[in-house]
Amino acid sequence: MPKSTIKVALIGNPNVGKTSVFNQLTGLNQQVGNYPGITVEKKQGISKLSDSIKAKIIDLPGTYSLNASSIDENVVIELLLNKNDEDFPDVAVVVTEVENIKRNLLLFTQIKDLEIPTILVINMADRMSLKGIEFDIPVLERELKTKIALVSSRKKTGINDLKSLILNYESLSTEPCLNASVIDPEYFNNLRRAFPNQLLYKLWLVITQDVNFLNLERNEIKSSFTKSHSDLKRLQQKETIKRYQFINDTLKIGQKIDITKASDLRAKLDRILTHKVFGYLIFFSILMVIFQSIFDWSKVPMDFIDETFTSLSTYTKNHLPEGEFTNLLSEGIIPGISGIVIFIPQIAFLFLFISILEESGYMSRVVFLMDKIMRRFGLSGKSIVPLISGTACAIPAIMGARNIENWKERLITILVTPFTTCSARLPVYAILISLIIPEERVFGFLSLQGLTLMLLYLIGFGMAVLSATILNYFLKLNCKSYFVIEMPSYKVPMFKNVALNVIEKTKAFVTGAGKIILALSIILWFLGSHGPSKKFDNAEAIVATELKQNNTSIDTEIFENKINSYKLEHSYIGILGKTIEPIIRPLGYDWKIGIAVVSSFAAREVFVGTLATIYNVGNHSEEEVTIKNRMAAEVHPETGKKVFNFASGISLLLFYAFAMQCMSTIAIVKKETNSWKWPLLQFIFMSGFAYVTALVAYQILK
Repeated sequence: MPKSTIKVALIGNPNVGKTSVFNQLTGLNQQVGNYPGITVEKKQGISKLSDSIKAKIIDLPGTYSLNASSIDENVVIELLLNKNDEDFPDVAVVVTEVENIKRNLLLFTQIKDLEIPTILVINMADRMSLKGIEFDIPVLERELKTKIALVSSRKKTGINDLKSLILNYESLSTEPCLNASVIDPEYFNNLRRAFPNQLLYKLWLVITQDVNFLNLERNEIKSSFTKSHSDLKRLQQKETIKRYQFINDTLKIGQKIDITKASDLRAKLDRILTHKVFGYLIFFSILMVIFQSIFDWSKVPMDFIDETFTSLSTYTKNHLPEGEFTNLLSEGIIPGISGIVIFIPQIAFLFLFISILEESGYMSRVVFLMDKIMRRFGLSGKSIVPLISGTACAIPAIMGARNIENWKERLITILVTPFTTCSARLPVYAILISLIIPEERVFGFLSLQGLTLMLLYLIGFGMAVLSATILNYFLKLNCKSYFVIEMPSYKVPMFKNVALNVIEKTKAFVTGAGKIILALSIILWFLGSHGPSKKFDNAEAIVATELKQNNTSIDTEIFENKINSYKLEHSYIGILGKTIEPIIRPLGYDWKIGIAVVSSFAAREVFVGTLATIYNVGNHSEEEVTIKNRMAAEVHPETGKKVFNFASGISLLLFYAFAMQCMSTIAIVKKETNSWKWPLLQFIFMSGFAYVTALVAYQILK
């Protein structure tokens, strides 16, 4: 009986379009997690092959070969070696692309030697005529002992052929492309005699790679067949040469390239986009467009969301029966959730631009361009990738530092990456910039608010570079590493890939932050709606007495607001806020902002939701007022001056630019460094530096 679910491992070099093939096979039937025991991302999805059979597609990390140099690549090897793994594939699908198929086939021949049914996908087939490339598929299938699917994920061709091959995987040949014993006949013959029931190439990988292999004791093999490190490297180089000889011979008869038919624009574009002057100007111009668009395009949907949640809060308060539950909904949960939902448009636009830059192939040029500068500050070229991806989220960016072989360089990258402005800071930046920076334009088209946002991103990146320079000096890095990056072909971003990435990243951001915000909103509502003293319980009588003593006559609505403000000040949250106020007052913050700052140490984006909850608890009027308007109207009771003025706003922006306010990031740093020492030092330095910077800024500007 055929299996109802076929397990498929999707494997390939970076930048071959593996993600595009994965998206075409699975669509929205995807989920993302982590491999057991490690923080490498695990992406899998379901593809329907027929009415009764489906495929479980496991998208493995990109790797150039089975000679692993990073933890990501180890994941691939360990899965392919371990038949006891629940995800061990029934069939491996190796994705290659038309322009770099020679290099891509090295990985294919290695996997084929593990005698796993293997399908070869040649992706980007739509570029063959552009590059003057032709393939003789029957010849390649004969020489490579496999079946080939010619796919264009952009044109959506070949996917059904690939599904058909997966469905009939049992008919595929498992014969190796290369006999491993050609590397060193005597050594490998002895190895075969010692372990006759094991695949020869598996034994070789166990000897050369630091991987977990459950079916054999690694020490048992290595003790009998030990070789020096230099000898193993020599044999690995010999293996690579033998494989490329086989690949060259195969492509001589299976591939035809006519450069006279090629119409390549790539070299011309590279000369401009990586130019030592124009390259930087183009990059910063693109950044400027991105930050201008984030404010301009998102204004309408953000205002709509803000007004909708405000109306919903008022409607709930007016139409549900009076009581604690109604107050919780209208003053706690709804305002708290609105504090994160309102920023979905800006977060989505940020991920949209990042996805387009990555899909188009331009991001690799940026990495190459910035490497020339970063080396002067002691950072590895490979550090640029985590620093740039940190603009989305510091957590996967820190995990991405695993590709840096040198431990000290990797440590520096991990410690400075949180300075880069992540998407969690964007809600705080957006609301504060809209409050203190006027909606004016420079030269008629440059938004002041967009320029301010771009400046904050540059400040964060600059601080990361400065910190790296300091750490490089104190950690005394003596080792050199070399930067290697592949320049993928330029291509028009695929709408499906971009859309899936935006949906997935935005959903992860909102659900991750939403859990924290919902919990904190309920806690903050309770703390703001209840108090420990008689002053809270007798607020109405106390306020009335004070007004009588001052012979003050006010209308009912103002009287109610004074009672609510008095109760809020003497609630649990008011007492806590007043306690910490002496510490934060020099920064220009009142006790309400202090509560928001403290609560946002769990996650930065909680700041706005916390203020929304506090202001709603403190205001029971019938009038619909959005969170932005409430913040703009907030005044100091003693001075009558606005709480969110230019000085306090700049102070807050700088505090959030530098402070370590993400418990998840601290946890990841601990896991990646295997010590509490580094995350604690990171937290103390970043938060202390943020406090001092915010203090100096406010004292100068007030």
